Amino acid sequence: MDPRTHSGFTGPAAAARWGGTYDLVCLSHLRWDFVYQRPQHLMSRFARERRVLFVEEPVWGPGPARVETEEREGVRVVRMRLPDGLSWSQVEETQRRLLDEVLAVHGVRRFVAWYYTPMALSFTSHLRPAAVVYDCMDELSLFRGAPAVLLEREAGLLRRADLVFTGGASLYAAKRGRHPGVHLFASSIDAAHFCRARAPLPEPADQAGIPGPRLGYFGVIDERVDLALLAGIAAARPGWQLVMLGPLAKIDAADLPRLPNLHYLGMKAYTELPSYVAGWDVAMLPFALNDATRFISPTKTPEYLAAGRPAISTPIRDVVSPYGERGLVRIAASVDEWVAEAESVMAMGADARASWLAGVDALLAGTSWDRVWAGMRDLVDGAVRRDESRRAVRARQAAARRPAEAMPGEAARQGGGAPRAARMAAAPAGMEE
Repeated sequence: MDPRTHSGFTGPAAAARWGGTYDLVCLSHLRWDFVYQRPQHLMSRFARERRVLFVEEPVWGPGPARVETEEREGVRVVRMRLPDGLSWSQVEETQRRLLDEVLAVHGVRRFVAWYYTPMALSFTSHLRPAAVVYDCMDELSLFRGAPAVLLEREAGLLRRADLVFTGGASLYAAKRGRHPGVHLFASSIDAAHFCRARAPLPEPADQAGIPGPRLGYFGVIDERVDLALLAGIAAARPGWQLVMLGPLAKIDAADLPRLPNLHYLGMKAYTELPSYVAGWDVAMLPFALNDATRFISPTKTPEYLAAGRPAISTPIRDVVSPYGERGLVRIAASVDEWVAEAESVMAMGADARASWLAGVDALLAGTSWDRVWAGMRDLVDGAVRRDESRRAVRARQAAARRPAEAMPGEAARQGGGAPRAARMAAAPAGMEE
């Protein structure tokens, strides 16, 4: 079976991806079709020049253990379906078996393992990737419902990792003393996509009937959102309309404050967001100050700004610096402060707004997802080259230890004339022999 045809990788760039020096296997706690954010931006760019498998956390339900795959932006999304009732050890063993099958079917031998969740280490520790990357975009151990073993798994991942990337300055400060190869790659911006909101766009049907002024938010609605703050703002200014876009996670719909001027419009596709933001007067980052938000660096901050929408945030460290310190995002903690800042923003004159927008553009000109990806790619390429050098050295050392003249028949007994150490050193990276 030719894995190039059986793998399901399609499109005009498939041949070029097959010719890459290594594949990329991404282990993610986030689903590809969930909110479009850092993993999707990066993996879709990697997929332009190599094959990328994006392995999601399992889905539970009836039926036997199995794998479903589909393509998204050149990325092969892998979804494991596991039956209910498995023990923890059975879950790990089943995931390991299914992943091994996926790698074999797709002919993946030399690859980089890219982790978003340390929990994936439980079913991937037997693999022998050319390099290991830990892209830490959140302090997951502080999120509601985090597994008790997550910190232990993260420690194990840090021991194995060749490179550690962090999605914000706060995370970088927390991780840089735990690994010698920690690099800050703050979440960035697809400016052209969101700059569309600076011009009039067709109003989405479910927002068109909501009067102004509008204060909007897009993103996951979970324990990180300050629901009491939202309720307070809505109650303080009944004439303002608060528009909330995004899925619920880890909170119940019954917990959401319900006021006539609070509108929950659900999750929207990434492609739709500029059309919604174009109709807002103010963009919101209404985050609670709790353990789950201690290290967040919201991707939506530069996205709001690129859309040309003044933004207000609670005092989240990675928003205060640099955005608040440069006067690009208003910082407010209480309901009264939020109301005052929103009134000030909406009263901005044309000159003040133009000056603010010039500052926004000056800051955003120095960053893009393309630049972030290119910087990461260069470091990963370097890690792979170092692995190649180490393997070549081991192969030479193993060959030097080989007896000059093997006894008759020994070549066959040692597996074709080379000791196992030499075969392991020369074998392609992938699964253990």
